[in-house]
Amino acid sequence: MTDPAPDFAGMTLDELRVALAPDIAASAIFDGWNETALIAAAEMAGCDVDVAKLAFPDKPLNGRAMDMIEAWITSVDQAMETEWPAERLAELKIRERIRELVAFRLKAVEDIDEALRRALAVMAMPQNAARALQIGWRSADIMWRLAGDTATDYNHYTKRAILAGIYSATLAYFVNDDSEGKEKSYAFLDRRIDGVMRFEKAKAKFTNRNVELPSLSRFLGRLRYPSR
Repeated sequence: MTDPAPDFAGMTLDELRVALAPDIAASAIFDGWNETALIAAAEMAGCDVDVAKLAFPDKPLNGRAMDMIEAWITSVDQAMETEWPAERLAELKIRERIRELVAFRLKAVEDIDEALRRALAVMAMPQNAARALQIGWRSADIMWRLAGDTATDYNHYTKRAILAGIYSATLAYFVNDDSEGKEKSYAFLDRRIDGVMRFEKAKAKFTNRNVELPSLSRFLGRLRYPSR
């Protein structure tokens, strides 16, 4: 039994962008992230081409391409949240949670790595750099939230920055990996995560050591206001 065709007419434009994004990515393998890929995707999905163009209007400086790429990444975010809800991840250790989430994202693009290569090239353009960073940060934030992170201090930001860096570096390695099953990419990912785990352990020891040290502010206060 096949899944019913999506009701594109009943979708908001935001929903339509995400619904069309996987087909656009599949077309981008051959055509790049452009109007040709958009039209091919709409026809493949059974969506009115004019409506698809309304969802992805033409913009200068690769703005339409970035809209399509962001929608594609959002579709991967949503698929990841469905496949790995927080309660399922809770059964794993923190390192395994992050590893499984990044690995899911790699598997999601494994058969369309040429579309990924083209997307990375568009995102690397100077005019798109700030937006690309925002998109990467958002995906890293979703992964950490699914993994159970509730930090609100500076750790909130450092964790997401580090994970976004790991993910982007792994993607760059992934698109050029010709090993069987991309096994070198997964080994690369494991090494990056292991490095972060070692750093976190060292940081925890340093932090704990600081807790045990005398308070500098208290010491200076006593110099200024000596006890009688």
